[in-house]
Amino acid sequence: MKTDEEKLRFIKAQKRVQQIKEFYSHLLVYMIIIPILIVINLKYTPNYHWFWFSMIGWGVGLALHALQIFEGYKIFLGQDWEENKIKELMKQDYKNGK
Repeated sequence: MKTDEEKLRFIKAQKRVQQIKEFYSHLLVYMIIIPILIVINLKYTPNYHWFWFSMIGWGVGLALHALQIFEGYKIFLGQDWEENKIKELMKQDYKNGK
């Protein structure tokens, strides 16, 4: 029989796998749609390259998604930031009697 901790770890891992899967789906759609937009742009309005707006805007969103999914915040906040923040908030709650 699994303990509650094992069940929680399993649920957390399952959620993480789903998030990674969603990111790769996002990346795949980007890699399919952007070349199509480039072809449409160059065929119908070759003098104005509007595809850059879509490519850069969506690319920034994709990069932010990657940072979120692959824990890029640790680059800026440090490896133990999340754990330290949880401890700090729990300590504050304990002091405040919550």
